[in-house]
Amino acid sequence: MRWCEGRDSNPHALRRQILSLVRLPIPPPSREKANGKKVLYLRVSVAHYENFPVASLLLPAPLRVPVAVIYRFARGADDIADEGEDAPQERLRKLERFRAQLAAPTAPLFHDLARIVRDHGLPLGPFRDLLDAFAQDVTKTRYADYADLLEYCRRSANPVGRLLLHLFKHTSATDLRQSDAICTSLQLINFWQDVAIDYAKGRVYLPQAEMARHGVTEDHIAAQRCDEAWRSLMAFQLGRTRELMRSGAPLGRRLPGRIGLEIRATVQGGLRILEKIEKADFDVFRQRPVLKWFDWPLLAARAL
Repeated sequence: MRWCEGRDSNPHALRRQILSLVRLPIPPPSREKANGKKVLYLRVSVAHYENFPVASLLLPAPLRVPVAVIYRFARGADDIADEGEDAPQERLRKLERFRAQLAAPTAPLFHDLARIVRDHGLPLGPFRDLLDAFAQDVTKTRYADYADLLEYCRRSANPVGRLLLHLFKHTSATDLRQSDAICTSLQLINFWQDVAIDYAKGRVYLPQAEMARHGVTEDHIAAQRCDEAWRSLMAFQLGRTRELMRSGAPLGRRLPGRIGLEIRATVQGGLRILEKIEKADFDVFRQRPVLKWFDWPLLAARAL
């Protein structure tokens, strides 16, 4: 499971490949079967949650079902915001119906969600924050400055990390703060690797004030121009994101067993993507950086 939602991140992410996405047989949620068999295969496309393990084998078995339910919720809402041909107002109406189901569930997904909220004492606030972020992706396509972008990440990425901490029963102020740092940095990494993809959807997540300060305009993105101004802007973004990730990394050493290893692997996956962007001389247009099978041994070694 990815540590933080993210988006395709949208939180969106705030999602995709740290230990690689897995297709893991887990007990099915209520009233659901896959091909008539009592097993659910969690299938998450590479277009979603790319920087996160999903229902990873590292997760304790009793937590795989609640984690899968959380991601069914996040993925369903993300698809409403991002997929298909619906007009913006229709997307917003569908997201509002999602929100109403949190309070009065009738659909199977929301019965499953209500069950894990009850069984694990999960707060509803993070689910509402995710829906706020998905709705924002329908209506807002530019971010004035870094503070504006961080506020988006607070609702698009951080909620899933916080929900996982509630599942793991580790919710000290330090735990939550460091989880937020990891989740926000993963969301930002997703933005930096997906500049071209997001631009094709009409979105620019690079802060407008910082683009101007480095002499970058949207023409750079449209023309996929990787000049000195672009490299300067991206080097600044990557350096700040790396610092943020490292500030959250101690969480992976403090949490026990496989949970801690899961977090450490996630952190190392994010840092590896930053390395790949730098190695490509910040040209994310022609060499979109992703994790490959040969990265896994390195990530595992760094996570131990």
